[in-house]
Amino acid sequence: MDMLTTRGRAVRLIASAVGAALLLAGTLWGTDDHFPFGPFRMYSTSNPANQPAPDTRVEGVDRTGSVVTLDERRTGIRRAEIEGQQDRYTAEPELLREVAEAYAERNPAAPALVEVRVVVRWHGIRDGRPTGRFHDETVVSWLAP
Repeated sequence: MDMLTTRGRAVRLIASAVGAALLLAGTLWGTDDHFPFGPFRMYSTSNPANQPAPDTRVEGVDRTGSVVTLDERRTGIRRAEIEGQQDRYTAEPELLREVAEAYAERNPAAPALVEVRVVVRWHGIRDGRPTGRFHDETVVSWLAP
């Protein structure tokens, strides 16, 4: 078995120290964007026991008036991408045009979308258990010109 050289040990020690420092810094000051060196808060936090739980979805309304769920299969855009940029969409609703364009590209035979909206379904929670009640809130909407 070959022994590690002094230089090899030093390189490994430095790499380990840098990795440990990044993990520590990410733990103390990091955000989800710094993962894997920052915390992944999605799994490390929870809502209070009596606070409604959000469930975000994207819907489109086509020119026939039908409501279409705009999921990853229909648009190529993951729900997490929408949720992660929800503040941008709220500030600039015209950005939802990209969702409509992605839908049109993947579904060329489907009627064109005249509206795209981000809807949050708030599920009622009591003592940490679902109540079966919910209400929907449209947080942002884009209308085709």
